[in-house]
Amino acid sequence: MCLIFASAGIAQETGVNARHRFGHGHNDRKVDFRLTILHNNDGESQLINAGNDIEDFGGVARFATLVKKLRKAADKDSNHKEIVLTLNSGDNFLAGPEFNASQQKGVPFYDSIALNQIGYDAMALGNHEFDFGPDTLENFMIGFNNPPPFVSANLDFSQEPGLAALADDRIIVKRTVVFKEGEVFGIVGATTPLLPFISSPRDVIVLQNVAELVQKEIDKLTKFKINKIILISHLQDVNEDLALAAELKNVDIMIAGGGDELLADKDDLLVPGDDPATAFGPYPLTAVGADGNEIPVVTTAGNYKYVGRLMVALNKKGEVIKVDEKSGLVRVAGGSNPDAVAPDYFIQTNVVEPVQDFVDGLAANVIAESEVALEGRRSPGVRTMETNEGNLVADALFYQATLLAPSFGMPLPDVALQNGGGIRNDTLISAGPITELTTFDILPFTNFVCIVPAVSREQFKELMEHAVSRIPGADGRFSQISGFDMVYDPAGMAQTLNPDSTILTSGTRVREIVLHNGAIIVTGGEVVAGDPINIATIDFLASGGDQYPYRGIPFTTLGVVYQQALFNYITDHTMNDGLAGWITALQYPEGGEGRITIVP
Repeated sequence: MCLIFASAGIAQETGVNARHRFGHGHNDRKVDFRLTILHNNDGESQLINAGNDIEDFGGVARFATLVKKLRKAADKDSNHKEIVLTLNSGDNFLAGPEFNASQQKGVPFYDSIALNQIGYDAMALGNHEFDFGPDTLENFMIGFNNPPPFVSANLDFSQEPGLAALADDRIIVKRTVVFKEGEVFGIVGATTPLLPFISSPRDVIVLQNVAELVQKEIDKLTKFKINKIILISHLQDVNEDLALAAELKNVDIMIAGGGDELLADKDDLLVPGDDPATAFGPYPLTAVGADGNEIPVVTTAGNYKYVGRLMVALNKKGEVIKVDEKSGLVRVAGGSNPDAVAPDYFIQTNVVEPVQDFVDGLAANVIAESEVALEGRRSPGVRTMETNEGNLVADALFYQATLLAPSFGMPLPDVALQNGGGIRNDTLISAGPITELTTFDILPFTNFVCIVPAVSREQFKELMEHAVSRIPGADGRFSQISGFDMVYDPAGMAQTLNPDSTILTSGTRVREIVLHNGAIIVTGGEVVAGDPINIATIDFLASGGDQYPYRGIPFTTLGVVYQQALFNYITDHTMNDGLAGWITALQYPEGGEGRITIVP
């Protein structure tokens, strides 16, 4: 029995490097055929190239060429039948300037055109596929001329008519079967149970008992004598995959996605900036299933920087008996690099070039000048502490809500909250010109500015306890704030929540909260009685995203996405005493201005 497991997240190193051998304990060591799995994950609409300073790497057009090249090379130097499968572990598009080009264009999205041209045997559903809601996911899928099966055993689409119709058409499935070269492979999928808290699945039902549901689908396939099974999942953290593997029987290979982990050995050729010395572990890692079988676990860093190539030998029982030493990440290179590949002509012409034209238009529109570098890195940064970029974003929400709330019959905001996870540039933006493209880099999602009115002071403290509950770890729930100052003690008890976001353990970290109008909300860790608080935030958080414990309080969206709010705030003439387009060091000093401080 062989289960090939493609999943998501961050796997831990177990101390076994199976690059050169595998299958310890198998009685039948005779090779029946060889299987090459070409895989990737977390492309996240990084279609043009891998990003600033590494423009000669990545890019979906080069990626497609490399996949074709590796397919052709698979049967060389082999005395056995060679089979190639191409698998994808989710997060194939992501809000931002490149995906905004698709939104402006309409169906088929540029991402769909490129992925259709590459040709996958199966694709997992990641969390970012739901960021724009089920309707956009539906449009992404119908943009394929020949859609592959999208697999997930723990998602129920029956309450979403568009996706339910795709399930009826067997485009969305819990499991599927692939026939190659006379061999039959069963493929099962799974998606992170955190989906409702980190994305916007609307009425898609996310079932939590992942191991049980996955094993159920595996058992259905094995009942029909299918002894080569592939599970592709997106669980957000390879440690979750290892934990799941320990609950499953007959698992032989896991292919992870969602965590952007780099798996490499010291001599591997990597994209500049990726260092084998700091890699998560070797390629492959090894897990152990519930039946004691060793399981090679692989993944790739995202953004089309690598094609993962897992090459294994199997016996007649479908057992993996060896991992070929040629297995590993193959970098996607262009330019003058010795391993450069030419971009796929069709994808370059029909995807990369029009997307580049759109992005160039955004980059040419200078909307402001910043006197100070803006800190948008994740850690240390917007997910761990107050930053000037975080303050700028929170102020933009406060500004936009103040302008629009009256026209929607809503009260003016007292405060504004922006989760660090919604700030996505992950860079220190140098002092100098700020373009329209910069605002998309900072705030790429379609999160709408909203007002949550009349939040009790007790619940407001709960919200802020939640914001600092994962410190010192870097977590997207950490909040950037406007309209108040807060003091917290990281040594205090961290808040914990039940699955329904009710409080399991009350936090004791928040010590002081004072609104900028002088109202004291919390002092000495105790809530001060008084009027409720009106919060400006984004609809993702108001709906319980990042597990913020709003618990169903009614809120009103104000018809503007948070990127547009940032654009409007920066360019509004009321900013900086009537001078639009200036971000001053006085307003937004490096290190922040002391809105969030740690207890002395």
